[in-house]
Amino acid sequence: MDSHRSSFSSPRAYLRALAQTPVRLARRAGSVATTFEEVSRVKARSGPDMRRTLRWYDLVGLGIGGMVGAGVFVTTGRASRLYAGPAVVISYAIAGLCALLSAFCYTEFAVDLPVAGGAFSYLRVTFGEFAAFLTGMNLVMDYVMSNAAVARSFTAYLGSAFGFSTAKWRLTVPSIPKGFNQIDIIAVLVVLIITLVICYSTRESSVVNMVLTVLHILFIAFVIVVGFWQGEWSNFTEPRDRKTHPSGFFPYGASGVFNGAAMVYLSYIGYDAVSTLAEEVRDPVKDIPVGVSGSVIVVTFLYCLMAASMSMLLPYDMIDAEAPFSAAFRGNKDGLGWVSNVIGVGASFGILTSLLVSMLGQARYLCVIGRSSVVPAWFARVHPKTSTPVNASTFLGIFTAAIALFTELNVLLDLVSIGTLFVFYMVANAVVYRRYVVLGTTNPRPTLSFLCSLTLTSVIFTLVWHFAPHGKPKALMLGACGLSALAILQIFNFMVPQARKPEFWGVPWMPWIPSISIFLNIFLLGSLDGPSYVRFGLFSALVVIVYVFYSVHASFDAEEDGFLGQKNGEIRMESRESEDLCLKV
Repeated sequence: MDSHRSSFSSPRAYLRALAQTPVRLARRAGSVATTFEEVSRVKARSGPDMRRTLRWYDLVGLGIGGMVGAGVFVTTGRASRLYAGPAVVISYAIAGLCALLSAFCYTEFAVDLPVAGGAFSYLRVTFGEFAAFLTGMNLVMDYVMSNAAVARSFTAYLGSAFGFSTAKWRLTVPSIPKGFNQIDIIAVLVVLIITLVICYSTRESSVVNMVLTVLHILFIAFVIVVGFWQGEWSNFTEPRDRKTHPSGFFPYGASGVFNGAAMVYLSYIGYDAVSTLAEEVRDPVKDIPVGVSGSVIVVTFLYCLMAASMSMLLPYDMIDAEAPFSAAFRGNKDGLGWVSNVIGVGASFGILTSLLVSMLGQARYLCVIGRSSVVPAWFARVHPKTSTPVNASTFLGIFTAAIALFTELNVLLDLVSIGTLFVFYMVANAVVYRRYVVLGTTNPRPTLSFLCSLTLTSVIFTLVWHFAPHGKPKALMLGACGLSALAILQIFNFMVPQARKPEFWGVPWMPWIPSISIFLNIFLLGSLDGPSYVRFGLFSALVVIVYVFYSVHASFDAEEDGFLGQKNGEIRMESRESEDLCLKV
């Protein structure tokens, strides 16, 4: 096949390509790939295969390591003190259920499409190239920002473990604006060392994660045991100041429990990175469901025990919202102040595992985005000796280290989470669409109408929940939204048959579970602050500009050269032969 002349071969060629932008957008933006293409022709652009060395226990360890970072030591105090009181235990259980529902959606795709692209690949085979690129690049940026924040928090917790002030570990440059003038060399070193580890071998990265995760869980178990040993059962129902704080296990009612669940849910983010390792799993059909769902269940159990331990240590109105466990032990009169240093050590291990798993995930996202030609194919290369995406890992490692060097933690935390929740929402939509629509044989309009109606109802419910004044009108509006959502879901379930059934593993109780996941992710998106939406809007606009001026032309060139297919509204029926070959790969 003769190669198509590149759109970037000369200024004249690029100007000619820009003139054809509307036609190319119409051709590529909605183009979808088949499962067979993703695991064969597109995957081949990376060169050597990633080595399949991971088993279910590796995935469970990586999932736990990715989720159980230092965040739980902070979010528990805020959720208990400000929203749920002792019922923060129930908040964690609800948040864990939400995470498990999203994990089911990821698992169905990961088993059917065992490649390293995670949500990017799932959306590309469902909603097309542009939707996948928009969500994928937002997710990569969220990973980079959150990893930089986590790396800087490592310095803070390490200082806490050794009893040093964080200021002694950082250099202050007065000439740089505040928020960017604290130079953190330790954070940079941590990021670069982890980058070397994940470039060397995924298997060895899993071993390192397993060791650190076991140590972290031992520290958590110690804190839990000491909390139950020193705590009092009366603290579950009695505040210290009964005049100004309500009593009982549910001091702020059901609304407080759900608001607390929205806050602590962010402590579960991390299991999605496990899905990006599907290409390196020995038996995806057996190992991925156990690895993804098992890690969420174990982490939910640990979080509930930690919340119960903290609730026993102190009445909820005495809990420090910023550092609940450390403050509780630091003020202890029974000689247990040293436990706060132990917490600093345990949190440091948790930060390292969270950082390692997240950096594994972000590199594989960028690698597969590179395979699709919407970013330079250089990022897609897999090193023949290490069988890892060295180019993507190195680039993102250096980028993360540069941000962690000078950007303050509070600046970074205003920029994370929204992209991840948005991707969870998109994946839940995608799993419904993929079950009920096969282009060329089924009409997509009923499914799209259902997803749009459910989204609109969920948005209205969320706005009413967060902004309407308390009272009977608010309760009536929430009830009407809930009944409308149930009616829409039941009508869709009764009227529209499923177009395909998963051969090995599928989300149970379709479409109920992904629909609940859609609602919950929208609800959680409503709990985020304004700066998160500003960042999401600005970066999404930048992604659109990149797509229009570079990505659509690069993917068009790849299609012309035979590297990518073009399936946009035409009949897309994967043959049985392709399905069988896909499973073998």
